[in-house]
Amino acid sequence: MASKRVHAALPDPPCQRQDDNEAEEKVFGNIFAELESVTLPLGTTLRSIYNDQPNAHKRFMEKLDARIRNHDREIEKMCNFHHQGFVDAITELLKVRTDAEKLMSQVTDTNRRLQEAGREVTAQTEEVIRCRIQQRNMTTTVEKLQLCIPVLEMYSKLKEQLESRRYYAALKTMEQLEKVYIPRVSQYRFCQIMAENLPILREEIKEISMSDLKDFLESIRKHSDKVGETAMRQAQQHRTFNSAVVRQAGVGHYTKPLYSLNGQTHTHNSHTMDDDAEYDDYADDEILTAQDLVDFSPVYRCLHIYTVLGDRETFENYYRKQRKKQARLVLQPQANMHETVEGYRRYFNQIVGFFVVEDHILHATQGLVTRAFTDELWNMALSKIIAVLRTHSSYCEDPDLVLELKNLIVIFADTLQGFGFPVNRLFDLLFEVRDQYNETLLKKWALVFREIFELDNYSPIPVETEEEYKLVVSRFPFHDAEVEKQDFPKKLPMSQSVPQIYMQVKEFIYASLKFSESLHRSSTEIDDMLRKSTNLLLTRTLSCCLQNLIKKPHIGLTELVQIIINTTHLEQACRYLEEFITNITNVSPETVHTTRLYGLSTFKDARHAAEGEIYTKLNQKIDEFIQLADYEWGMAESDGRASGYLMDLINFLRSTFQVFTHLPGKVAQTACMSACKHLSTSLMQMLLDTELKQISMGAIQQFNLDVIQCELFASSEPVPGFQGDTLQLAFIDLRQLLDLFMVWDWSTYLADYGQPTSKYLRVNPATALALLEKMKDTNKKNNIFSQFRKNDRDKQKLIETVVKQLRSLVSGMSS
Repeated sequence: MASKRVHAALPDPPCQRQDDNEAEEKVFGNIFAELESVTLPLGTTLRSIYNDQPNAHKRFMEKLDARIRNHDREIEKMCNFHHQGFVDAITELLKVRTDAEKLMSQVTDTNRRLQEAGREVTAQTEEVIRCRIQQRNMTTTVEKLQLCIPVLEMYSKLKEQLESRRYYAALKTMEQLEKVYIPRVSQYRFCQIMAENLPILREEIKEISMSDLKDFLESIRKHSDKVGETAMRQAQQHRTFNSAVVRQAGVGHYTKPLYSLNGQTHTHNSHTMDDDAEYDDYADDEILTAQDLVDFSPVYRCLHIYTVLGDRETFENYYRKQRKKQARLVLQPQANMHETVEGYRRYFNQIVGFFVVEDHILHATQGLVTRAFTDELWNMALSKIIAVLRTHSSYCEDPDLVLELKNLIVIFADTLQGFGFPVNRLFDLLFEVRDQYNETLLKKWALVFREIFELDNYSPIPVETEEEYKLVVSRFPFHDAEVEKQDFPKKLPMSQSVPQIYMQVKEFIYASLKFSESLHRSSTEIDDMLRKSTNLLLTRTLSCCLQNLIKKPHIGLTELVQIIINTTHLEQACRYLEEFITNITNVSPETVHTTRLYGLSTFKDARHAAEGEIYTKLNQKIDEFIQLADYEWGMAESDGRASGYLMDLINFLRSTFQVFTHLPGKVAQTACMSACKHLSTSLMQMLLDTELKQISMGAIQQFNLDVIQCELFASSEPVPGFQGDTLQLAFIDLRQLLDLFMVWDWSTYLADYGQPTSKYLRVNPATALALLEKMKDTNKKNNIFSQFRKNDRDKQKLIETVVKQLRSLVSGMSS
């Protein structure tokens, strides 16, 4: 350890010190290079000096002083080298100084003399410059004014166009101002003001044009009625013309230009109509167009304005929305529209006018309205129209009003069809209106039939002369060889109501035919409609009137007999009604599916009802006579003659059946048989009446006399045609019952009961028992001392025995 320290204290060898000096020189050389460099920072370099070995700063300062002295020596050498040249240069400058002062003096003098000589030229030059500037400004001003004048002229023109309400031209002028003129002079304030005003003017034009459009919409709402009236009038004129041509030329169809309400020509096939239909009074009027009645310029102007302004869609939407609102208002009918034809006409005129205007707008503008829009409006309107007509036509009770409504609907449909609107649903509606028309006709003819029946005297028609006979035959197809052979005066079998009913049925057919015209239907369809409506008249209206007539209390047997005769003749006339319809429609009755008239069944039903009423009234009359019967049921012996009430009844029946001679044989025979059966039944019920407790043999004998008179009446053949004693059989039940009690043949009755050959086959045990008990009670009451007489005792025992046997028979029947 000590050796190491000793070694450290020893001085370095020479070679080592030399190496250290070289290294140190190198380091300080790098430091000085860094210090002398301008670009490098000094902080790091200085820090390396102080951070080095001890005494490094001292050595650095030494080295720095040595370096400075070295640089000073080099500077001194350089100055010594250049000093003589510097001295020579200064000497030269001093020599030039004198010459420069002379030159300066000469230049100053020359400048003074030049300034004095050019002072006037300068003044003239400034004047020229000023004039040139003015001239240039004037040229510039003229050029700018030439650019501004067209702008001002266009703006002035714009103001004039606005004042004269030429808005479309004004918009074009605005467009030119914005795109052409204003950009040329946009730097000027007045142009900026113009440019700011143009949008305001555009909005004003939009507002004004929209106001004009609103006025136009209000105007066409007011004028739609007139436009529609004109269009429908022209459609009617065309139809009337075609009808005349068809009749003259003998062809089925003729087509010509219809009319022009919007600059177009519309055509459609002609239809057959009455020449005195609606609107014929205007046949010679001048044909008017929509432009003659409505000024469309506000629409065109507004459309062009909004198109130019790029807001066409807004205008189209507004126009269509407003027209939809107006359509709903037009389609709203008045509450009392159904009361007069004028109400319907105004309604149709407004609708036609609305769609004529829309059709004109459709064809006169490019896309303001489209076919899809008009079709949508029409479909909406058509549904509303049909609903309105259904409702209001149902209120109509006047067939003439319904017929006029039908004619208006046809003209309405044809008019709109001419403008391309589908109207098939309207013609389908006409079939519903036709049913309504038929209903009103049926109601009207029901009143007519009732009046005819009320005024009829229900007696054969008296004919005094051949002219009267021909008059009746001309109104009703009556043919009877026997009546024709009779001399005048004579009587026809039917009453006055028959030809009247027949003529009214023909009038009904004519009235029904009027509705079928102009419905675009074939003759076969019209024939079918006529037959169906006639069938309704016969089977419902006339049949109901006949049924009500027959049921009326004041209609007696004589009237009923005449009604049966009348219905027989009307039934025979039905084939003539079929021929009448065939002649009208020119449709052969042999055509397949041709509807037949049901008049035969109608009159047969009425006749059967009248027959039934005859039977009912006869029975009622018989009951009235029966109620007059006043038998003494306790009488000991009969009077020996028939009761007065019964003789009166028989006389009534004889006189009544004499009236039946005009009836068909079976009807009279049935009435007579019915009367006899009812009389027999009534007499039987009188005997068996539960309120009748006792009856004597004398009463039985008196009753027998009355029955004998009934049998005599039946055998007298009050109505011809009965075979043998057929009519007498109506009283066979009474006869056998009375014979049983009159003969007192109980043994035979009881012995032969149930045998087909029994003498008292028609006597029911219950009937016999009921009557026998009434007689038994009478015997007990009237013969107090009968028990003391042997015959009476035997008879009483017999009655009791018979009663027991009858009761056993009755109980056997019930079991």
